[in-house]
Amino acid sequence: MANVMPQTNPLAALGAYMGAHGLAVDLTARGLKVTNLQVSGCCDEVSHAADMITCRKRSDDGGRQWFFSSSGKPITEVERVANAALIIRGNLSGHSPAERGR
Repeated sequence: MANVMPQTNPLAALGAYMGAHGLAVDLTARGLKVTNLQVSGCCDEVSHAADMITCRKRSDDGGRQWFFSSSGKPITEVERVANAALIIRGNLSGHSPAERGR
């Protein structure tokens, strides 16, 4: 399977990919909410592990479009949907980066 998925809306492409791989997704005006229903959230207000993914230009990469986590951390270029999904799924796995080998 190719890692590049051309789409007009990168968040819609990412949502379709992640939804097909078992995560709950909701495309909103604020971004793409991705939820792992298999992992508990951080607190009473957040019942499951979730993140709001956005898409914007990254100035230190020549203005290319990137996916970003809700904390503002860059994930990967929008052309790399499968890579982005792997990183987001790892972030929502309930395991620390050290446990994931990062």
